[in-house]
Amino acid sequence: MRVMYVTGGHDETYVRFGEREEELQGVAVARVGRYERDHMCDAPANSSVGWRDPGYVHDALLTGLKKGHKYYYRVGNDKGGWSATHSFVSRNSDSDETIAFLFGDMGTAVPYNTYLRTQDESISTIKWILRDLEDLGEKPAFVSHIGDISYARGYSWLWDHFFTQIEPVAARVAYHVCIGNHEYNWPLQPFKPDWAGYGKDGGGECGVPYSLRFNMPGNSSEPTGTGAPPTKNLYYSFDMGSVHFVYISTETNFLPGSNQYKFLKHDLESVDRNKTPFVVVQGHRPMYTTSHENRDAALRGKMLEHLEPLLVNNNVTLALWGHVHRYERFCPLNNFTCGGNVGQKAGDGKSYTVHIVIGMAGQDWQPIWEPRPNHLEDPIFPQPKRSLYRGGEFGYTRLVATKQKFVLSYVGNHDGEVHDMVEILASGEVVSGNGDCSINDAISDANSKPGSQVVESTLSWYVKGGSVLLLGAFMGYVFGYVTSRKKSEAPSNWTPVKTEES
Repeated sequence: MRVMYVTGGHDETYVRFGEREEELQGVAVARVGRYERDHMCDAPANSSVGWRDPGYVHDALLTGLKKGHKYYYRVGNDKGGWSATHSFVSRNSDSDETIAFLFGDMGTAVPYNTYLRTQDESISTIKWILRDLEDLGEKPAFVSHIGDISYARGYSWLWDHFFTQIEPVAARVAYHVCIGNHEYNWPLQPFKPDWAGYGKDGGGECGVPYSLRFNMPGNSSEPTGTGAPPTKNLYYSFDMGSVHFVYISTETNFLPGSNQYKFLKHDLESVDRNKTPFVVVQGHRPMYTTSHENRDAALRGKMLEHLEPLLVNNNVTLALWGHVHRYERFCPLNNFTCGGNVGQKAGDGKSYTVHIVIGMAGQDWQPIWEPRPNHLEDPIFPQPKRSLYRGGEFGYTRLVATKQKFVLSYVGNHDGEVHDMVEILASGEVVSGNGDCSINDAISDANSKPGSQVVESTLSWYVKGGSVLLLGAFMGYVFGYVTSRKKSEAPSNWTPVKTEES
């Protein structure tokens, strides 16, 4: 398990950990790193307006953990003091159960007016995930945040707000990420073909805070072509229970011949389906969407041309995407054609992958799908048959899986209830429909045997049964952030009114 945190100094710090809160006998030394203003690639990140000293990032790897055990830990040193005590449940590699909370485009919220619109709905997303974690009790789980992480976009203090906001979650379960346009894109980025539509959405950060503040598995990196450190955490994979998870970058080169393409091809071809019968691929920009994303049309075309064959020919169960700030679930797809099941015989041209867009965790610019009074000039985007469910509700998704069954639920922020579900059996059969269940109901359902429940309608959901879903936390992955920050009061003339985003 990896623990990361930020302090104001570069003195050596430690993580003390153990199975009893009063006996933290294990010790891990933290590696220390930081980035500088001259590492930023453009304004506002390298300007006096956007720059703020990020402090020092401490990174400690906890080893020798027992499987599926609860551990307590705190960080610091005797000179500077110690943090509060936190806890996590270690990975249990003997279990085939998997629990995860997945979303994109969350951001953070600040209680004052600033240069950018911030994401108030991110507060509710964290609140409901915390509710689910409390219900889980002492079971391992992880978070997957697939791009557009903090929406700092060059205003570095927003990163501090983000980590403070996620700390209650990220201090107890692993927090996985992949890169999005708002972490990376800038005018001189190395891979920028005319068709890609990459702009300057990163605010001059060019992936530097993202690369230093997170430490994902693997060693993927790409040079920035500037004095900045290489961009890291681009593509990687890991097994968690019965699911093989793959993360990719839609912001760097994914074409045949690139390092990323070679990684993805080899990784998908090497999956042990006896161990992990389900495979989930995640990236930021979607391969399929019915929203108005004309700027990315050519990029989606390249993804469909080069990446979709890797998905369908290697029986990928599910592809998750962000970028569009809505929830949208598609039928099992292969080149815009719906199929009944996923993962048919590999390479026979009849394989299909379920695609779901999950960029609804906080950012409040939303595509318009239905007519609005007095806004007749706004474009409307009809829902084709391949789009089975489109939701305008902010929220997140919840994954529960065993070797028999894979269940993904869409939880809405306004009520914390399930608004959509898709269930995929190990046979490849897909069942979908609206449902309403708690995290423990979902766990029970995932552990029930296929066919053991009566389905009254194809639009109703398996919300009964008994299963204990859980795939352990993972050794060596980013686990949590315990932030140390200066507290300052906002000037009294600042107001909590958000400005319009350009």
